[in-house]
Amino acid sequence: MKTIRLGIIGIGAQGGTYAGFIAEGKVKNMVLGAICDIDPAKKEMCAEKYPDVPFYDNYIEMLESGNVDAVVTTVPHYLHPEIGIAALLRDIHALVEKPAGVYTKQVKELNEFAASKPELTFGIFFNQRTNPLYQKVKELIDNGEIGTIRRTNWIITTWWRPQGYYDQSAWRATWSGEGGGVLVNQAPHQIDLLQWICGMPKKVYSNVKYGFQRNIAVEDEVTTLLDYGNGATGVFITCTHDILGTDRFEILGNKGKIVVDDSKKITIKRLKTPESEMSATISWADVMKIFTGQGPEDIYSEEVLEFNSVWGAQHISVLENFAANIVDGTPLIAPGSDGIKGVALANAIHLSSWLGKEVELPIDEELYLAELNKKIEEEKKNPIKK
Repeated sequence: MKTIRLGIIGIGAQGGTYAGFIAEGKVKNMVLGAICDIDPAKKEMCAEKYPDVPFYDNYIEMLESGNVDAVVTTVPHYLHPEIGIAALLRDIHALVEKPAGVYTKQVKELNEFAASKPELTFGIFFNQRTNPLYQKVKELIDNGEIGTIRRTNWIITTWWRPQGYYDQSAWRATWSGEGGGVLVNQAPHQIDLLQWICGMPKKVYSNVKYGFQRNIAVEDEVTTLLDYGNGATGVFITCTHDILGTDRFEILGNKGKIVVDDSKKITIKRLKTPESEMSATISWADVMKIFTGQGPEDIYSEEVLEFNSVWGAQHISVLENFAANIVDGTPLIAPGSDGIKGVALANAIHLSSWLGKEVELPIDEELYLAELNKKIEEEKKNPIKK
């Protein structure tokens, strides 16, 4: 198999973008096999835009049509595991959108089923893993460039959303429709990158605000303290009400520091002597120079790397990598089984705020699901007036 016929389930903003890339011949080894959507208006649009591509309003019919070798699930979050399993069950390769699901119990079912089908390709659309900037940060950490991690800080508030954004659809920003707010809609890539680069924390303590600055039921403000279990700590902050927005990721190690600004620039400061050794051996005269801003200037070196991100290139890279894995076994940049990690971290942040205490990972899946169902029931009884 040299050309993969991809079926797109859900031809909204994301699905439409992927269809465009493929139809324009931008994705190596991939063509449009079929499109599926339950909206009749989408059928008319696709008939005009992609007249030679079969259209379905039932994804099971599409999976059993013989027109697709693989699918991508650009649908509401709750449906990713269900559709992923349905595809794999029929020997169709599956690329699920982020997040892999809303809660870890359903994602675990998807992972376990995928593991029973090792001959099939199972990926997740973590396109930021193809971003050269974050690949470089991971390489620096993996190679020990700044030594053992002591602290991580990421403030990512660059997704301002006005009230009108939430008022577009009844399912948007609801527990029953999306399963959460900024943690499951805007920030899954950063949550994935955080654990991909720095590792999963062992404990989480969070302060989360629900409907803080917007008339919604779910979270629009998050501050979380991470405990990595080895003395290292972290802070993760995100929200959807900061119109000025900040994107700054700092990783402090015993041999230096990495700072990422606006996902465009990496500043690497490498200590010439590890901090613990410097603390034990530095003369008081040199300490006083540091205190008074006089030096010594040679305690570290600095490197600045600039990156330009071309919109769409990362998405195309994921699609090409997915196709290459099917065609010749090229390793996946984002294996589908990795999707549970970000969901687990988001679940822990929610659960900590709901219980008002620190929680350990892995969390109690049944407890999380019970608390989530409480939120859904409360939402039904007291719907947000839009």
